[in-house]
Amino acid sequence: MSGLCNVPISGLKEGHHLFDFEIGDKFFEEFEGSEIQEANLSVVIELDKRSTHFDLIIKITGEVRICCDRCLEMFFQHIACENRLLIKFGKNWDDSDPDIITIPADMHELDIKQYLYEFIHLALPIQRVHSGDETGTNSCNPDMLDKLSRHIVKNEKENDPRWDELKKLINNN
Repeated sequence: MSGLCNVPISGLKEGHHLFDFEIGDKFFEEFEGSEIQEANLSVVIELDKRSTHFDLIIKITGEVRICCDRCLEMFFQHIACENRLLIKFGKNWDDSDPDIITIPADMHELDIKQYLYEFIHLALPIQRVHSGDETGTNSCNPDMLDKLSRHIVKNEKENDPRWDELKKLINNN
């Protein structure tokens, strides 16, 4: 799998180059503890080679299977993202800048596996819940939603006496 994510950089003529490939379940097996175990993603890399650097536009689209934050069932989430990497040559490898990677001049290909992994995870929504179906009805597990609704604490009308003294101070000023 690691060879799949290698972008050839030596022997390329200056100008525009296009690379595309698919990412599936095997890709995420290489990352221990990844929350994504199943995926069907397409990656398109537009590489623009200049005399001093490479400019990569990386487009990722497809679906990943993740856990719903609300009902804890697995579901497929569509993702689409576009990221840019600027690669320049130097003496040593340096990726301390998130947008510019410096690579040794004698490298023949660039392994972008880690960058793809990070781009995919950054494309996930912050709140990961089932989307509604065609009618707008929530598609979460109804049994789990019922259990959750029984444990939701309704508005507590009791005042906490510790706050009462502080409220008096605010009202007096």
